[in-house]
Amino acid sequence: MNLNLKNDIAINKSLWKKIKTELYVNKYLYLLAIPVIAYYMIFCYIPMFGLVIAFKDYQMSKGILGSSWVGFKYFKEFFSGIYFGRTLKNTLLISLYDLVFGFPAPIIFALLLNQLKNKYFKKFVQTTTYLPHFISTVVICGMIVDFFSNDGLISQVLQMFGMPDINYLGSKKYFRSVYVITNIWQNIGWNSIIYLSALAMVNMELYEAADIDGASWFQKIIHVTLPGIMDTIIIMLILRIGQLLNVGYEKIILLYSPATYSVADIISSYVYRMGIGGARYSYSAAVSIFQSVVNIVLLYIANTISKKYNETALF
Repeated sequence: MNLNLKNDIAINKSLWKKIKTELYVNKYLYLLAIPVIAYYMIFCYIPMFGLVIAFKDYQMSKGILGSSWVGFKYFKEFFSGIYFGRTLKNTLLISLYDLVFGFPAPIIFALLLNQLKNKYFKKFVQTTTYLPHFISTVVICGMIVDFFSNDGLISQVLQMFGMPDINYLGSKKYFRSVYVITNIWQNIGWNSIIYLSALAMVNMELYEAADIDGASWFQKIIHVTLPGIMDTIIIMLILRIGQLLNVGYEKIILLYSPATYSVADIISSYVYRMGIGGARYSYSAAVSIFQSVVNIVLLYIANTISKKYNETALF
């Protein structure tokens, strides 16, 4: 027993010595990391204590600790409420549409951009497609409202092709389509950056071998390019699935109206209305926790499936 104790002490001393050596050798790198660590601790991890209000009847006058404990009351209220089915359905549909059409878009765009030989034209295309990502969401939504109004530019162009003369954002039939299409336009350039970086790492000798074998442009993409960036695609897909219930509420709130609530009201916008508009902080916190738990479960499932069948995973 004493021998085991001595061995444990020796191991602990050796480990502590290694830690001190590592800290001394790379002290400047760790000093640079301190502001980042402090940021996440102060603004991300410490505020997580506030999630406990989802299980309390939170009142600002009493504070978090002084408010009475109610357990799963607000979770039950949300699950049995009339808005649970509607918000969950809208969130899943909008997110799935964005996943099906929006996820492949930057991959295809990166593949096409990688084929451009004129570097000046390539830089011009990259710059113009990156710009919408850096424009404020409020400004983007203002542009969308103007473009898709009855007399807007895009509405007039669509009318030339036989589409109806309507306010597309005020239509239940077209709201989700407008949201997904404009979301692709806003993020396609920025999201393609990581795929362009992955394309730069593909071995050029494979393309030369494909040329010798007489492979066409499309065959090289299928048999060389896509397999070369497949790991990146899978990792990005796993991360996207993990955010399936996180639809951008800012854009939804700025674009929807009472006429489109039935197809546009998502979990995040509902949390915003209940928490900020209705001052129901405990209820909105419970809904938000439900959303986060589902995202974590989806992330774990997607990661497990990927690890099992493709041996590529986040963890």
